Amino acid sequence: MTALLAIESNRLDETVIVDESILKSYGSGIYIQVGEELTLRDLLYGLMLRSGNDAAMMISSFISGSEEDFVVMMNKKASEIGMNNTVFNNSCGLDNDKGNYSSAYDMALLTSYAMKYDEYKKIVSTKEYRLKTNYKTYLWKNKNKLLEIDYITGGKTGFTERAKRTLVSTASKDNMNMVIVTLNDGDDWNRHRLLYEEAFTIYKSYKVLDKNNYLVDDSYYNNNLYIKNDVYLTLKEGEIDELKNEIEIEKLSKFKDGEVVGNNAIYLGDILLLRENIYISKNNAIKDISIWQKIWKWIKFW
Repeated sequence: MTALLAIESNRLDETVIVDESILKSYGSGIYIQVGEELTLRDLLYGLMLRSGNDAAMMISSFISGSEEDFVVMMNKKASEIGMNNTVFNNSCGLDNDKGNYSSAYDMALLTSYAMKYDEYKKIVSTKEYRLKTNYKTYLWKNKNKLLEIDYITGGKTGFTERAKRTLVSTASKDNMNMVIVTLNDGDDWNRHRLLYEEAFTIYKSYKVLDKNNYLVDDSYYNNNLYIKNDVYLTLKEGEIDELKNEIEIEKLSKFKDGEVVGNNAIYLGDILLLRENIYISKNNAIKDISIWQKIWKWIKFW
């Protein structure tokens, strides 16, 4: 969460002058010193590759002025993401009198959200990072041993006396992106590897919406509707046959080119999996097609 908020601050290239806030840090660190100069991005590498608690303290101080104010930001973001079983009380994740509380599911939500940022993906997939400051030179090697596996894309290790060994990892293979979280697991490296091997065997990626071959049976907008993205779903064998496609179109009397005029919802049984916006084009009209062509396209889609 600390890394995510730093990335969302859009200040990664700004120079940070280390202040005395780091003197409160304990546990694992990158051993930066008061008066040392480095960028916010550099601190993120020290935070995520080496679990730098001093980096976390400095990041929170730099962004919010104090760790207390930063913790407010952390909990607000957690609420926005839907982390309903999470409470942050510090920026580094260490056990303290109040403690930090979360669940494996909430950590998966947070990681999935963070992985939408290219900067985050780049940092957590980096095996080593070299840095020279006005004080000294660093070489930080990533603690995540799973990065030796070709499909692993990132993650974060963790350990505290109360939580024991914790591990979040991410992987991408065959157009599928996955997150695995284990808490209090002394064999987490091996367990994550085995869980990925199982998951990539029983799941498959299906293209369920094709932006280049998207058809809505619509006469109001002259069949001039489109979506911006191909949509893939990760499903078990047989679940593709249980999908339901529901389209809602708003009939606007006035509209702009590229305006959202509806959505395409896809359900697995009664569970909503996603909603994709539907847009109207005023420039690239789609020629009307016969009912038999529509039926054929529908059959090909499913």
